[in-house]
Amino acid sequence: MLPEALLQDRDKQAKWHSIPELLQKLHESSHPNSDLSHTHSVLKELSSLLSMEAMSFVTEDRKSAQESTFPITYTFDLFGGVDVIHSLCFVPAVNDDLVNDCLSVLYNCCICTEGVTKSLAARDYFVLFLFTLMTNKKTFLQTATLIEDILGVKKAMIQLEGVANLSGLVQSFDQQQLANFCRILSVTVSEPDVGNDDKHTLLAKNAQQKQDSSLSRAEVNQVTLLNIPGFIERLCKLATRKVSEATGASNFLQELEDWYTWLDNALVLDALMQMATEETEHTSTGQQPLSCSSSLATSTLRHRLPQSMKIVHEIMYKVEVLYVLCVLLMGSHRNQVHKMLAEFRLIPGLNNLFDKLIWRKYTSSNHVVHGQNENCDCSPEISFKIQFLRLLQSFSDHHDAKEALCSLKTQIKYYIVSPKCPLPVSLCSCRSLVCDGKKGLLTRLLTVMKKEPPDSSFRFWQARAVESFLRGVTSYADQMFLLKRGLLENMLFCIIDSGCKSKDVLQSYFDLLGELMKFNIDAFKRFNMYVSTDNKFQTFMTQINSSLVDSNMLVRCIILSLDRFETQTEDRKVVEVLSECCLLSYLAQVENRLSFLFRLVNIINVQTLTQENVSCLNTSLVVLMLARRRGKLPFYLKALREKEHAEKYPGCLLNNFHNLLRFWQRHYLNRDKDSTCLENSSCIPFSYWNETVSVLLGSDRTSLCAIASYIDEPFMDLDRDLLEC
Repeated sequence: MLPEALLQDRDKQAKWHSIPELLQKLHESSHPNSDLSHTHSVLKELSSLLSMEAMSFVTEDRKSAQESTFPITYTFDLFGGVDVIHSLCFVPAVNDDLVNDCLSVLYNCCICTEGVTKSLAARDYFVLFLFTLMTNKKTFLQTATLIEDILGVKKAMIQLEGVANLSGLVQSFDQQQLANFCRILSVTVSEPDVGNDDKHTLLAKNAQQKQDSSLSRAEVNQVTLLNIPGFIERLCKLATRKVSEATGASNFLQELEDWYTWLDNALVLDALMQMATEETEHTSTGQQPLSCSSSLATSTLRHRLPQSMKIVHEIMYKVEVLYVLCVLLMGSHRNQVHKMLAEFRLIPGLNNLFDKLIWRKYTSSNHVVHGQNENCDCSPEISFKIQFLRLLQSFSDHHDAKEALCSLKTQIKYYIVSPKCPLPVSLCSCRSLVCDGKKGLLTRLLTVMKKEPPDSSFRFWQARAVESFLRGVTSYADQMFLLKRGLLENMLFCIIDSGCKSKDVLQSYFDLLGELMKFNIDAFKRFNMYVSTDNKFQTFMTQINSSLVDSNMLVRCIILSLDRFETQTEDRKVVEVLSECCLLSYLAQVENRLSFLFRLVNIINVQTLTQENVSCLNTSLVVLMLARRRGKLPFYLKALREKEHAEKYPGCLLNNFHNLLRFWQRHYLNRDKDSTCLENSSCIPFSYWNETVSVLLGSDRTSLCAIASYIDEPFMDLDRDLLEC
């Protein structure tokens, strides 16, 4: 405790703005049974000082906080201000207004100084205490804002089951509060990003799973939310509710560009909306507008708030709601979630919003379209579209009810009229759950997809969503629906003629094209008509060969299709296409298959396997399984051995392949979903996959189908301990 005169003198010299003196007064009232009569005015004074720096920080691109940049916040923290406010929050006699002031002060400190946020995040009891403040509407907004910032830096994910009466809390929220709450949930239900280091490899992931066989914290939080009555249904209603277009919507894009750059989170926007509502109400009665609950709201903003901000407001929350639904769809209870989303008509609801909100008529040419990262710092409009497409991808992936993306009229036309189309289970059991009207969501998606530039990141997500719809057991009806809308020609144009250079976007085109053509003789006929000149076919093959990791799924689909067509020689159309199609003829040549096989095995090893490139291993297995069916497996293994010796690396390739197959056994035999995907996509029973791997790994060196037979003894097991690392 310094003498008051000395403190005041030092305050003037250091320009502390009386912060130490104000904190001393607050400290005296932070004990139980303290006199709080002057606390409110002191907090207001502190809040005013801190909010000026917070606003400066938000509007200056959130540059690094330093003492010289934000002296008021630094001084406040230096003299223990954060601890004083923290203690004041727990005083029983503190009313709602004081709590709001305390939260506002803490939030402004967090904006300017990350150290304050980390300090609060380390206090688990305080974070759980903040959740209890959300039961009060007066403190909800400030509490949610602060929790979101704290959870964003918290090292250990919070366990939602530790929140007192979480179910009752969530059920007490109105729809707007629940939308806000989704911003908090998005941090608690998604797995931490492991980045691009070695932890991202399948080998490291499998090792981690062995050490921790229990559910992760994110998975536990997902289960906790699913056990809350009515939670999923309310999220579906939030995602599909309509937005009444406000006046001034024609200037929406320009307003959006001016505003989203500093609106650092949607909760601030909530405060602005509340302020605008109050201003409207009090203007009509002749009264002065009430002050906004957020200290970031100023009179300047009050006059500039555009009417169409209501649309931005809705878009920003739908992004969070769709994100939470998407994460739940990809979680351990995906089947339960998928069933509920279909039951609560999420897809038909989104279909009704598509033209008016999700994909509006204008084009955002002034915005830079970011890459395939859901956390990228892009505009609400772009984030909304990407999150919508990611949701469609997750909803369609290997689920019968994916037919909900089509209208009932489309399903009847393609599934009932065509004799080649088996009636899907979803059409029989979910007719009431499909899209309304003439156009389903899939038709609308195809329409906007064709209008996007070929190298647009939207194209990546659009292609992924459509490919997900096709993935699984091959459906002739689904393929014909897309073929008759010119999708194959559009994909070929993007690959061959558009000059698209984006590696990720091209990969999405290859994967979609593979699913579209697989086992479909009409698709190969259309392909041959498009690449009618040698130049086009060579360009196509150059694109495939330029990155086999990206194109190997397409190569796999072509090889599988060729194998099936060669058994259908009684069909005149098949025979005709087999004799004319340059692509099928190319893959029918053994030397070309061997070339692909050699490269597929050579570009991966156990230590570099990831979810992105493990498909190369499976494609190489498809080539060898089909060879084994025809009694040609020894020929292929011998060819690999000869290739090794020609490259002067005897044993290297086959030892690598041997290790890859050992890893394959460990990775796939305990994963029902992954093994089912392999079986459905290839129409080869998983038992045959497993059997072929076992034959290839056989230890009998006299077996002509065992890899060991083709490795000379001096070069045997070069990487014996690779799987033990």
